[in-house]
Amino acid sequence: MTTGAPTSSPSTRPRRSRLRRFLPLGVAAWLVLEIWLLTLVANAAGGLTVLLLLLASVVAGSVVIKRAGRRAFKSLNEALQRGGSPERGGGNGFMMLGGLLLMIPGLISDAAGLLLLIPPVQKGLSSYAERTFDRRLRRAAPGSLGDAFQQARIHRPDGKIVQGEVIRNDGDEPGDTAWEQRPPLTS
Repeated sequence: MTTGAPTSSPSTRPRRSRLRRFLPLGVAAWLVLEIWLLTLVANAAGGLTVLLLLLASVVAGSVVIKRAGRRAFKSLNEALQRGGSPERGGGNGFMMLGGLLLMIPGLISDAAGLLLLIPPVQKGLSSYAERTFDRRLRRAAPGSLGDAFQQARIHRPDGKIVQGEVIRNDGDEPGDTAWEQRPPLTS
């Protein structure tokens, strides 16, 4: 049965992004490399040593995540008491990511997690991510989600919230003449 709507041919289908194309291959290669490296270390140092190393990295990762979470909560609490927003560049997000990478079993993820715990690396990655995000916001098409973020940043560049109270004097109270003249909401 035809509806008269044009059908799209396979040649007009949108292209897949590089990330969607190569991410599964990258994850598979990373897993194979992690397993290979763990077997090499297990053959050299023994299986119990590798097990203890993996358990120690899980404990260290959970401690790092707990510490970063407490620091983020403390920063948010202080900012709310001041009436402002939390300071930027606290590095809590990268600390949490580093802790998560420490908790994932594997030596490569542990090395990447430890690297993310170094403050200069956190600052460098933070500035790179901010530049990339700003660049993508500037290239956002009208009507897209990025355009909405850009408009919000234009209208509130400092992010300050002005405390206030709205008082309406246009007769919205029951018993006012404007209230009684409105049609009922039910049909």
